[in-house]
Amino acid sequence: RLGRTIEAHFGRPQDIEWCLADDGFAIVQSRPITTLFPIPEADDAENHVYISVGHQQMMTDPIKPLGLSFFLLVTRAPMRKAGGWLFVDVTQQLSSAAGRTMLLNAMGQHDPLMKDALVTLIERGDFIKTAPDAAAGPSSKGAPPAGAQPPNADDPTIVADLIKKSQTSLAALKQTIQMKSGSDLLDFIREDIQEARTILFDPQSSAVFMAAINASAWINEKMNEWLGEKNAADTLSQSVPNNVTSEMGLALLDVADVLRPYPEVVAYLQQVNKDDFLDELVKREGGQEARDAIDGFLNQYGMRCAGEIDITKARWREDPRTLVPLLLSNIKNFAPGESKRRFEQGRQEALAKEKELLDRLASLPDGQQKVAETKRNIDLIRNFIGYREYPKYSLVSRYFVYRQALLQEAKRLVQANVLRETEDIYYLTFEELHDLVRTHQRDDPGCLVEQQAGLATRQIISRRKDEYKRYETLTPPRVITSDGEIVTGTYQRENLPDGALVGLPVSSGVIEGRARVIRKMVDAELGD
Repeated sequence: RLGRTIEAHFGRPQDIEWCLADDGFAIVQSRPITTLFPIPEADDAENHVYISVGHQQMMTDPIKPLGLSFFLLVTRAPMRKAGGWLFVDVTQQLSSAAGRTMLLNAMGQHDPLMKDALVTLIERGDFIKTAPDAAAGPSSKGAPPAGAQPPNADDPTIVADLIKKSQTSLAALKQTIQMKSGSDLLDFIREDIQEARTILFDPQSSAVFMAAINASAWINEKMNEWLGEKNAADTLSQSVPNNVTSEMGLALLDVADVLRPYPEVVAYLQQVNKDDFLDELVKREGGQEARDAIDGFLNQYGMRCAGEIDITKARWREDPRTLVPLLLSNIKNFAPGESKRRFEQGRQEALAKEKELLDRLASLPDGQQKVAETKRNIDLIRNFIGYREYPKYSLVSRYFVYRQALLQEAKRLVQANVLRETEDIYYLTFEELHDLVRTHQRDDPGCLVEQQAGLATRQIISRRKDEYKRYETLTPPRVITSDGEIVTGTYQRENLPDGALVGLPVSSGVIEGRARVIRKMVDAELGD
């Protein structure tokens, strides 16, 4: 009780030193504990289990308040904030056998550590209440989203139609948002987020990539069962159309091809340390050609960056220096024409694997039926798996438009002495920013109400900057409970050689040679 009183007084967890003397406690010292991970917010006192969104997105850095609020405005998942991170509440799924099986199967595919932590929690049997399976409803595994029909494997035009629909909507956003400012801008962004949600969660869009994902699972299961062939879908998925992430990597190789013939350009890039290096680049021989190639890449992919789910992260268009190490690596390590060579090699390997599988299946009992089923699923993979990356690309593209408009609004607030610097808006939620802009518009500049609002806002921002610095020192867990317990998992693998680096591969295969672990690309010095 005494400890709780001290904690309540200071408003945060405390490391308390005390002495017991004459049947009484004497408090010697109390200081804040800064290493405890914050517990996700909950609406009740029931037990809850949360899994990390950041680990699923491969972005475990803390997110600033504006970024968190944007993510929450877009998502449909039951997410909760914990400091600078988001977590999904999976308690309901874990409470039934059917939901538990589906969740663990999904976790096992992309994060075995998260799965093992959940299994540990389930096996205890004392934290999660078990509900009747009927309460969880019928399983929808493998079924198309409500309101959508599975795509025809022979008709890949549906992907082109979905992409065109998204691009048309984005073009309309870019045009309309230019005419918005002040409170109207934030009202408009809130309305447009509903358009973003409509596109992101379009049942037909989901049906397309889910058909490909289910086909991949079918291929891996059946080829292993019938032929002893493991992970065949990995090879069959190579060099597919409409994979915006793969196309981005190939485009960066093409940019390197433009730069490579100009030694003066390459030498300049090796010592770049200024934000405006593109303006200086054109002064070198080949600099204009290099500038045009980089600008072309940025026009297509400049809205992207590491940690792009956080709208407060600087985009490549805003800080193209981030791309320089990648370009220099491509120049050094690959010959001209590598993008076309790489794509064609992947395509040929996929076609060869398809022919090999179908030929082997034809010789099995019921071979023709197996061939027909397998061919249909291969076509689903080849035609639709690439589109899986596009909905996120579409959302990030809209994020960039919102971000540019909000930063312009922030500049006006700085000029009016409401904020100290434009990046201060990152430490406000969307609603807080909206209220601040409304207050500034409604009241006379310099009036007492506005001065008080500005002072309160600056105090909030200052406090949240300090909190963010603390969050940067913390390591987010994959799984955490409403009690604050961090449940860790281990890789369930046997017969590993001594010194092996255990982890989750991006794709299957064996690579031999030197390896370096780079935690942040912006800090990389690739050298040799």
